[in-house]
Amino acid sequence: MTSLEKPPVGTVTAKWRFPSVHPEGRKYLAISGAVTLLGLWLGGWFLFWPLAGFTLWVAAFFRDPVRTTPQGDDLIVSPADGLVSMIERVPLPPELAGDNALGDKSLVRVSIFMSVFDVHINRAPIPGTVRDVVYISGKFLNAELDKASEENERQHMVIEGVRGERIGVTQIAGLLARRILTFVKPGDMVVAGQRFGLIRFGSRVDVWLPDDVAPQVALGQRAIAGETVIGRRGATPATGVAQ
Repeated sequence: MTSLEKPPVGTVTAKWRFPSVHPEGRKYLAISGAVTLLGLWLGGWFLFWPLAGFTLWVAAFFRDPVRTTPQGDDLIVSPADGLVSMIERVPLPPELAGDNALGDKSLVRVSIFMSVFDVHINRAPIPGTVRDVVYISGKFLNAELDKASEENERQHMVIEGVRGERIGVTQIAGLLARRILTFVKPGDMVVAGQRFGLIRFGSRVDVWLPDDVAPQVALGQRAIAGETVIGRRGATPATGVAQ
């Protein structure tokens, strides 16, 4: 079929569109837009252009693009956009340990660092039921540091899959982040790729993989929330990933 031919009747096509702004960011966009107009009135174009650039950045930060999530009971998809900064087996934090959470053994933790230029909407890595959500106040260290998982403001979530398997997700605030938002509560049902939270202005998300799940990403790889497969049950680890 040439580019001039029409697709067959009944064919479904996809089109690119500008990402929408998430409702949580619309008030910030409105405030930034108002300040930009005020700057134009008080200081002319000299103030307008830098303020307009900042307003565009606010819109980009809270962008909420459409994602297509791969389907499969053996898949764990990324909950965040960003850089895979750590893949290591570490002891569980107390909030995720125990029979009612992820058990008592050390698990592989995949850490995804979100810069201020990444999409900050977090998405469910598997379909299932939210079993627990635990918020912990703390510091605002650089989220790329390993100790940020123990000292920074953070929020743990446990999702139980349809087969009884459990995945832990930790949202960690960073240097600029000052608010962790969650759109779900214990008892809620989620589907893979569903939006479950947001962290404002730079942060990190950790995913705790069960022993029967092999990491499918490598250090330095870019992950896309709701699309990148970061773990697969019964598979071999991605090249360069230590177990």
